[in-house]
Amino acid sequence: MSVEELKNTVAKLQERIQQLEKKVGVTTAAPTTDIAKQLRLVLIGAPGSGKGTQSADLKDKFCACHLATGDMLRSQVKQGTKLGLEAKKIMDQGGLVNDEIMVNMIKSELETNKTCAKGFILDGFPRTIPQAEKLDAMLKERKTPLENAIELKIDDELLVARITGRLVHPASGRSYHKIFNPPKKEMTDDQTGEPLIQRSDDNEAALKKRLVTYHQQTEPIVEYYKKTGIWSGIDASQKPGKVWNDILKCLGQ
Repeated sequence: MSVEELKNTVAKLQERIQQLEKKVGVTTAAPTTDIAKQLRLVLIGAPGSGKGTQSADLKDKFCACHLATGDMLRSQVKQGTKLGLEAKKIMDQGGLVNDEIMVNMIKSELETNKTCAKGFILDGFPRTIPQAEKLDAMLKERKTPLENAIELKIDDELLVARITGRLVHPASGRSYHKIFNPPKKEMTDDQTGEPLIQRSDDNEAALKKRLVTYHQQTEPIVEYYKKTGIWSGIDASQKPGKVWNDILKCLGQ
């Protein structure tokens, strides 16, 4: 029996117990902060695989925080935090923000961001095995280890078609597609009515370079999480609604 099958079995047993308790007049008050039931998830996938779309839906359903690498960096820099200033100095010199700063930024968000009280979705980090190891060490120290690592799998050829038509709502990170997942109103976010943008690096040449980096650096973390028993793989070439349902199944929903 797989880990996911075990989780589903446990969930069904818990539901059955609650039904029986209700039938005989026994009520069990749920604790206000049940760490074991928090959403603690990392989404893995190449650029254009749908991480942004699914993260936004997960955030809304589970009232968890969506920690996207780029958004965290911009937020910390804008706030002028110590970590933000360190990161800005490195970026201004054309360098890459080191793993320690990124892990500490995530730790800071988990400790100060109220929306993280019910869990978190990591998007864009970790990208390498050393980053995954540092992240695990920090989360273990906080007693909030990852519960799931979900990989959105899709062929490179399809990603090119997807990425060149991608539209993004900058404030929330919600993403759309001109063909596959268009907004209700052209170039307009469904929820806020604010304008959508197309990122400057959402073109075929830039994507192919990013895919090479992804396959070399990030794909190996799939094996890392398989060894820990929390990995699940999903066919991300399906329609967003089907991908969403598959993700919920992985989470025992």
